[in-house]
Amino acid sequence: MVSEPEKPSSFRSFGLSYYSIFFNDLISSFGTIMKPVSAPFRALPGNARGAIWVVIAGLFFTVMTALIKSIGDTIPVVQILLFRQIVMTFTVMPVLIAGFPDILKTNHLPLHLTRVLFAIIAMTCGFTAVVHLPLAEATALGFAKSLFVTIFALILLREVAGPRRWFAVLIGFAGVLVMVQPGPDGLNLYSLFAVAGAASAAAVMVIIRKVSQFDRSVTILSYQAILVGALMVPPTIMYWVTPSPREWLVMAAIGVLSVFGQLANIQGFKEGEASAVAPMDYTRLVFAALIGFLIFGETPNLATAAGAALIIATSLYTVRAEERAAQNKA
Repeated sequence: MVSEPEKPSSFRSFGLSYYSIFFNDLISSFGTIMKPVSAPFRALPGNARGAIWVVIAGLFFTVMTALIKSIGDTIPVVQILLFRQIVMTFTVMPVLIAGFPDILKTNHLPLHLTRVLFAIIAMTCGFTAVVHLPLAEATALGFAKSLFVTIFALILLREVAGPRRWFAVLIGFAGVLVMVQPGPDGLNLYSLFAVAGAASAAAVMVIIRKVSQFDRSVTILSYQAILVGALMVPPTIMYWVTPSPREWLVMAAIGVLSVFGQLANIQGFKEGEASAVAPMDYTRLVFAALIGFLIFGETPNLATAAGAALIIATSLYTVRAEERAAQNKA
């Protein structure tokens, strides 16, 4: 028999409950190590502390993607993803072992499998785009995820979006077109990869929202931890490249930064209100532009800046609309 699942009020709040169940002990340790100990920081309002943590998370995630970009020309993306997944799975292994096999009980296996499939597509496409596109452009296109969430939530969850929200989605996709720049020579393949990654990530969020109505968070995480890694093994063997000592270290760092990024993000949303701290996630674009310029010699062009501005503005609007809808239901 499946236990009564958690019922979060929004996609953002579900993300917190989804991860925080497993990372509470790690968050405590992480907070002890990383939390500023100065009295001025502790005296800041909760939203300010939360915003700082989300900015720190954005830096971790951006450095992680930069490391992927740095070795992506020699190490296949699927191989990088496998070792990243191994590190992340290791952090929740005690929970998996303690609850096995009951944590895998579900009456909705197709939903879990579909979710894992989209997660693999999202990571593979998204990180392939990171390797081949300027870092700022790949990051900005990834923010289109919130636009796809609106569409998929309508289809799968029967959620209703008003005309203003649909107008914001259309403007956001106009920003995507500005960045992708379709022309007589066709579309940039890797820009399409970035958009496909964003769409798949949105599908993952919506499916998680759906399956959480039936299954516990521990069950959802367990299927990801086990299946994503397992499905990455065959392509990794097929395209295996023996890493150099430096590349082994970089792959280990990618996994560690992924975990610390999640922890910092969770801490941020625990400290502050989601509607106040969520916009700080867009500082990743600033970090991406700086790292792209300093490390990879990339200079964002006008199309990237204009498209990113449209995507971020409309994404912020949809986040606010989502929070207002959740408050109205409460």
